[in-house]
Amino acid sequence: MNPVWIIQKKRDHEQLTDAEIAAFIDGYARGAIPDYQMSALAMAIYLNGMTTDEIASLTDHMLASGARFEWPDDGVPRVDKHSTGGIGDKTSLLLAPMLACCGLEVPMVSGRGLGATGGTLDKLEAIPGFRTNLTMDEVRAVVAKTGCVITGATVDLVPADRKLYALRDVTATVPSIPLITASIMSKKLAEGLDALVLDVKFGTGAFMKTEADARALAKSLVATGKRMGVATTALLTDMNQPLGRMAGNAVEVDESIAALQGNGPADLMECTLALGAEVLVSTKHVESTAAGIEKLQRTIDSGEAMEQFTAMIAAQAGDLNAPRPVAPVSDLVSPRSGRLARIDAELLGKAIIAMGGGRQVLSDQLDHSTGLEMLTRLGDRIDAGQPLARIFAKPMIAERVRHTLLEAIQVADEAPAVGPLILDRID
Repeated sequence: MNPVWIIQKKRDHEQLTDAEIAAFIDGYARGAIPDYQMSALAMAIYLNGMTTDEIASLTDHMLASGARFEWPDDGVPRVDKHSTGGIGDKTSLLLAPMLACCGLEVPMVSGRGLGATGGTLDKLEAIPGFRTNLTMDEVRAVVAKTGCVITGATVDLVPADRKLYALRDVTATVPSIPLITASIMSKKLAEGLDALVLDVKFGTGAFMKTEADARALAKSLVATGKRMGVATTALLTDMNQPLGRMAGNAVEVDESIAALQGNGPADLMECTLALGAEVLVSTKHVESTAAGIEKLQRTIDSGEAMEQFTAMIAAQAGDLNAPRPVAPVSDLVSPRSGRLARIDAELLGKAIIAMGGGRQVLSDQLDHSTGLEMLTRLGDRIDAGQPLARIFAKPMIAERVRHTLLEAIQVADEAPAVGPLILDRID
């Protein structure tokens, strides 16, 4: 089939057939269809959407583009968690070892930064030596040894998504429900999972800006997971301010370690425990989310989760004892008194990218030492001259982004209405 005709059909709001989607994805995965034609189709999908049948077909054929994990029939559930992305979202670093401590295996295939949001792999690569390019055999070996792994998609695993994921980041086609659904679910289904929980975020720092859009995405993801025989649930969570205090790469690793040692910010722990409890309920390890939260908290209190994390890092050649450089620190102070009325978390993410902590083009090398520490939260009383955040960056770079950060963190006379961190559950 002529790729141009398929692009034209979607451009003109027509529904693609299963055969057309299969031909395009197969051709792209093999290299027969170039990036510029895939970019054109991605933009047409972004603008015009896809039907439920088209999304299912896109997911199926991306999944079929590569290999899938197969696991021993030993009664051990294989589970995972996925977030749609946010600023300061480091729950994967906590949850993988915590779930492993509960008798589950977690073969977590993660991604890099997408749009303004940080990527789990980028954060972990702030740990000297840590490998995120494991082969499928190495993934199986690490899971067998430590119960959990966090790695990138291998060359064999969903190659169509590996190529398209990077392309979307630099072609402004990230916030598309069909593309997000196919990307997430093709990777997760290739892991050979028994259960999956999804953290679908909404707000200024999320791809889905509104609750309605996030709910639509959550329903699409859950329906796709269930259709493929995986117990799937989703939580709608607020991303109108960063999760935890730290946003960046090395600084988020440091905060994750503190959380595993029992010193995590309340919002980060609330989100992590709730997501993990969903998985424990889905795999019938506990009867209720309350029991799941209690079980997970015990892995922190006992020190087991930190031991498990250390073992996973070592198994992937990382050295937690090696220095993780953090850039020089300076304060961002409030120009006025009032209440912290709004945080444009996406703009914070863009500032981190401008500091070198994220990519503007595919070839960019990250400066893992840069980032932010939020010292205030929505609704807080603010005095003029009070530090709102700390900037981790070289002085010249910090000055360059200071105006952007002040634009992102807005102080006004009235306090905002702040909703719950976890808005709803989708199953």
